[in-house]
Amino acid sequence: MATDTAIARLLLERGAGDIQHPGGTLSDHLSRVQQRLAQLGAPEAVQLAARAHAVYGTDGFDVTLLGLEERPLLAGIIGDDAEQLVYRYGACDRDRTWDALADTGRVWNRFTSDSEVLDQDQLRAFTDLSIVNELDIAEQSAEFLDRHGDYFRRLTSSWAPVLSEAVLADARRVLDRP
Repeated sequence: MATDTAIARLLLERGAGDIQHPGGTLSDHLSRVQQRLAQLGAPEAVQLAARAHAVYGTDGFDVTLLGLEERPLLAGIIGDDAEQLVYRYGACDRDRTWDALADTGRVWNRFTSDSEVLDQDQLRAFTDLSIVNELDIAEQSAEFLDRHGDYFRRLTSSWAPVLSEAVLADARRVLDRP
């Protein structure tokens, strides 16, 4: 639990408790995504990454709590594997990556314009985190499913072979509700 306390403290020091996000604050959102992945049986590194997944900003949420030069600081708190997932999530160029991801395993980096091909475990961690992030927003924002539901239903279907069974079932439950 010392790791959870340390990352929570860092996030609050960097303003996550003051940044509005569907369902409250960014801090609330990060905590919910971490808790949901824990309930769905995600590995500890994925859970820790979930708690910090937006610290470098994302393609779609242009708020940064940590600069890229601070990657060692985050890795020192949550571990190298979790930090690598946080970086990958924040760096992902979604337009170039998401639609073909299940087929190619390739993630394009919006910071460097490079790409990497993920192994099966990395791909599952990345897709599980990505979908669970969107599920939290869908449950916190009444208009999310009206605006983006069709896209995320298609994406979930496309990613089904690489998502964990628990995340896939949760996604179908949330996204297919009336």
